Amino acid sequence: MLRVGLTGGIACGKSVVASVFESRGARLHRADQEAHRLMDPGGPAWAPVRERFGSGVVRADGTIDRPALGRIVFADEAARRDLERITHPLVIADLRAAAAQAEASGVGVFVSEAALIYESGLEGWFDRLVVAVCDRETQIGRLTARDGLSRADAERRLAAQMDPAEKARRADYVIDTSGALEETLARAAAVYALLLDESNRS
Repeated sequence: MLRVGLTGGIACGKSVVASVFESRGARLHRADQEAHRLMDPGGPAWAPVRERFGSGVVRADGTIDRPALGRIVFADEAARRDLERITHPLVIADLRAAAAQAEASGVGVFVSEAALIYESGLEGWFDRLVVAVCDRETQIGRLTARDGLSRADAERRLAAQMDPAEKARRADYVIDTSGALEETLARAAAVYALLLDESNRS
């Protein structure tokens, strides 16, 4: 089984690429969604997050207010690292379990869509790394439209992340999502064909 890490900056189109890979037969693990699930009421990260960040990040229904939490962690590097210390070990354990299950069931290509592969030290665990990139203005435009952020807030979030050029430099495959959706879909399909070929030859 070929283990593939799919990463990139916020609003760079990772999820679109991941969906293409999944539609062509990959077993997909969405690490960022798993991190959200872990913070659901009763989840293993809920109490530690509430204890570290206070009741201000908990809504009346008990769910974590992720926009409020995001405003804290993207403005404070120490807070962001505290959140990562809570969630990363849990997400990594889930990733390894999902990969083992996929391999046992005969899956040829296992893909984990995760924002922080390099930052978490997981780079060497994967057989191949795919990075989604787009130009900065496109990234800011997507982020402000998707999350309702001001340009200043969007730029702060980008500044808090690893340089996309560095991620791309360390990747096996780079998919530029700056253009039309059809172009991104075609590029993702072409890269997946290469990954599938590698899997079949291994």
